[in-house]
Amino acid sequence: MIPGSGQPNMQQLLQQAQKMQQDLAAAQEELARAEVEGQAGGGLVRATVTGSGELRALVIDPKAVDPEDTETLADLVVAAVQAANENAQALQQQKLGPLAQGLGGGSGIPGLPF
Repeated sequence: MIPGSGQPNMQQLLQQAQKMQQDLAAAQEELARAEVEGQAGGGLVRATVTGSGELRALVIDPKAVDPEDTETLADLVVAAVQAANENAQALQQQKLGPLAQGLGGGSGIPGLPF
């Protein structure tokens, strides 16, 4: 606040916003480097995604491969990728949630995934 005016100090607000922006960029960079895993079929299919949701690896145990039943294998792959993405979203919430609250609660902020 500017003394006696009841108005916020714009320079201070701009500095706070810039710091939050830097913190957000650092957290997003950390998420892009982090990797999380999801699995399906008791570990027969494992998917690894980055914290930002990019699929990096897919491991399929040979026991999951039945040439007569590729549909089940496809379902396991989809389930593993979905589980990995859910884990990535949880990591995003953990890393970015506190920053979003500092920006006014996190709801409706463009570019944030929550």
